[in-house]
Amino acid sequence: MAGIYFHIPFCKKACYYCDFHFSTSLKYKDEMLQAMHTELDLQKEFIGTHPVETIYFGGGTPSVLTAGELQGFIDHVSKLHTVTNEAEITIEANPDDLETAHVRDLRRTQINRFSIGTQSFYDEDLKWMNRAHTASEADSAVKRVQDAGFENITLDLIYGYPLLSDMKWKSNIQKVIDLQVPHVSAYSMTVEQRTALAHFIKKGKQPPMNDSQSAEQFLLLIESLSQAGFEHYEISNFAKQGFHSRHNTSYWKGIPYAGIGPSAHSFDGNRRQWNIANNAKYIDSLLKKEIPAEAEVLSTENRLNEYIMTSLRTIWGMDLNKIEADFGSDYRKEVGKSLEEFLRKGWIGEKEGVVLLTTEGKLFADHIAASLFV
Repeated sequence: MAGIYFHIPFCKKACYYCDFHFSTSLKYKDEMLQAMHTELDLQKEFIGTHPVETIYFGGGTPSVLTAGELQGFIDHVSKLHTVTNEAEITIEANPDDLETAHVRDLRRTQINRFSIGTQSFYDEDLKWMNRAHTASEADSAVKRVQDAGFENITLDLIYGYPLLSDMKWKSNIQKVIDLQVPHVSAYSMTVEQRTALAHFIKKGKQPPMNDSQSAEQFLLLIESLSQAGFEHYEISNFAKQGFHSRHNTSYWKGIPYAGIGPSAHSFDGNRRQWNIANNAKYIDSLLKKEIPAEAEVLSTENRLNEYIMTSLRTIWGMDLNKIEADFGSDYRKEVGKSLEEFLRKGWIGEKEGVVLLTTEGKLFADHIAASLFV
């Protein structure tokens, strides 16, 4: 199996915390989309003959595209590859884009999963983030998508920022539960370099993020969603039965995927490739039928470290038997020795060679993974 990811590099506004690649100008949208179609042709061999099981429109804000433009990419993929009958086709969308007519048009496409960037259901928080939508728009957009017949929906939430009290956080979580969406992705607010938020903090206009607040709200999230019947299947992701994100799960399980668009990444099992994060240079290169990308063949150590990092974040855990089978007994012993400290602390558990994070360990997932790297 394999996946296709499309990076749509356009947004109406620049969120203060975001460091993804995008432009707030749609001036060269047509040229960009044509360049992406050209890259799709040129990248045909990257995933070989693997059937395509997932197609994901990310960004940026893919919902700024028309239904016809999105279906055009899906049709193009289908001409180049075998797309499975039950393929998961996801669009990331901002609530303010999901007006009735647009949702109706999207219903006529093969898109069958929505990832809606709500982030919060409080207007003051959305304004603080410089989001383009309001709390009422978030609520009504979800209901419009549901009324149109879409069931496979995930909402994004953010926690761990100064305006978010525990009371407001509990309210946001309860709102998601009340909306009866089957999947939630929740992320701690991080301060990335070269973002407006980082600049505000540096200038003293905003306080820094509080790690203790973030940890407490993460635990509140786990408790609340677990009680509501969600499975915590990856550090940032919760789902009702049958609604795991198949596309993101492929990333965590090392399944090949091709990334199309500026800044998009690709992976074929042994090699990583990443496109230039510059719209003009990307378009110019594709006009010459050249993919503006760099690539790296992963060493044995790189591949093992990636497996450690991704597998530990999931409910499937890190399999020491797989490490031995794929990388050798010496690496299994080395990783096993490094695990001892975290077993003593109660941050991980091990059963039949499969290592899983405990609830407390999930607070230190990145630290644990980095400590196990070879």
